[in-house]
Amino acid sequence: MKATQLKLIAAGAADPGGAWLSQLERAFGAAHLDLLRAAMRFASEQLGDRALSSGEPAFAHAIATGGVLLEMRLDAEALAAAVLAPVAAVVPDRAAVIRERFGAPVADLVDGVFRMAQLGALSIRQPLEPKPEHHAAQLEALRKMLLVMVQDIRVVLVKLADHVQDLRFLVRQDPSDARRETARLTHDVFAPLASRLGVWQLKWEMEDLSLRILEPETYKAIARWLDEKRMDRERYIENLIAQLKGELVLAGIVAEVAGRPKHIYSIYKKIQRKNMDFEALYDVRAVRVLVNDIKDCYAVLGLTHNLWTPIPKEFDDYIAKPKSNQYRSLHTAVIGPEGKAVEVQIRTHEMHQHAELGVAAHWRYKEGTRGDGGFDGKLAWLRQILEWKDEVRDAGELAEHFRTGLLDDTIYVLTPQGRVIDLPRGATPVDFAYHVHSSLGHRCRGAKVDGVIVPLNTPLANGQQVEVLPAKEGGPSRDWLNPMLGYAKSTSARSKIRQWFKRQNLAAATAQGRVVVEKELQRQGVT
Repeated sequence: MKATQLKLIAAGAADPGGAWLSQLERAFGAAHLDLLRAAMRFASEQLGDRALSSGEPAFAHAIATGGVLLEMRLDAEALAAAVLAPVAAVVPDRAAVIRERFGAPVADLVDGVFRMAQLGALSIRQPLEPKPEHHAAQLEALRKMLLVMVQDIRVVLVKLADHVQDLRFLVRQDPSDARRETARLTHDVFAPLASRLGVWQLKWEMEDLSLRILEPETYKAIARWLDEKRMDRERYIENLIAQLKGELVLAGIVAEVAGRPKHIYSIYKKIQRKNMDFEALYDVRAVRVLVNDIKDCYAVLGLTHNLWTPIPKEFDDYIAKPKSNQYRSLHTAVIGPEGKAVEVQIRTHEMHQHAELGVAAHWRYKEGTRGDGGFDGKLAWLRQILEWKDEVRDAGELAEHFRTGLLDDTIYVLTPQGRVIDLPRGATPVDFAYHVHSSLGHRCRGAKVDGVIVPLNTPLANGQQVEVLPAKEGGPSRDWLNPMLGYAKSTSARSKIRQWFKRQNLAAATAQGRVVVEKELQRQGVT
């Protein structure tokens, strides 16, 4: 083992060697182990004693990120990309070498993670719209852009794991602007992304860590209160579980019953939302019941409601009506022993796996079966859950979203100031200019895409930065309305161009009419 690795271990950093490799050996076959060992060797050689911008040793970060993905049971390519991603960040000229040594699939993942990191940083550096509603819309558009930019959802999962490790390191460091910026980025972008994908284990950790950075006193107060009540709460839950298990045995239902951990951020949000104090939070006392099939879920629900009195309006059936990220479970709250309120979650083992890992639970490539189960089918499923049905007001609007294909038919590009603009797929700089402002569209004479001047009929792609080069005055070209030339894709831009020419024709007709009238008056000798 290299001296660098020994230093990391001595400093208490993630173990770059034996322990992690032992876990890998239990999870993967020989071929995948060779890939991961090669990735570790290459990362160690390239990173050496280098540190990331956060100050964390880059190699320790690489191995720790891989460890997060190992817990999520992702495939060897994703783990290799996690180990190699810091190389792309710290030694960017190694990208070609990574592609040559590790192949296109791993290199594409590394590149995707690097691009997501750039966009995440952009959301911090560039000011968002000042109005709250515009701010929210910008963040939502950014999240969508981050997702549609990647053809392989493992890119998002690797980046989420990478961001979790950033937070784990920063939460132990002294307060700084960079530390707070990372926490705000978590709140604005990465925690909502994890939620959309149903990767709850990462979402909860990111939210807790970001709260600990952004509001340390609030975090400490909740943590202290939980710790003070821990012994009483654990005793209470143990007695309740014993009672519930006894009833399940009598009913012939095979089930696992356990206390459910409560996350500090969720307590914080509930206190804010319901304007209540700690003592009124019934779901701090919570249990989870795992069963084998759906019919047993409802049997356990009935048994629970027979044992204890249900609390009105605190029942949710996410099995009959799953959440937008396909989360399924029964939630109820009851007045349990000693008159104390308790939250009970009931789900199957399969539902629980999805609840913890979300899309990652569906993404593990088994050795020797790459592509089995249908890559395209999984991607279609992913895009379906990302329609974000919970934000659609009615069934008709939902049907329209599915008909138009929200993610398939839309691209997201950036202004030079970092504002996110959504356009129809195939849109050009002309469409972009008219979206920003009609006047800018009329005066558009050229455009730069990612700093390079391009023809005005160039189709734009997700994530590109577009700058319009306008004339001081003037109007559009009639060529822009010719569908064969491909200048204007959006209905909005074409409509604004037609309106401009109609106004010009009307003005011309008015001027021509004025000339005719003046000539007639002159002929009649009228002055």
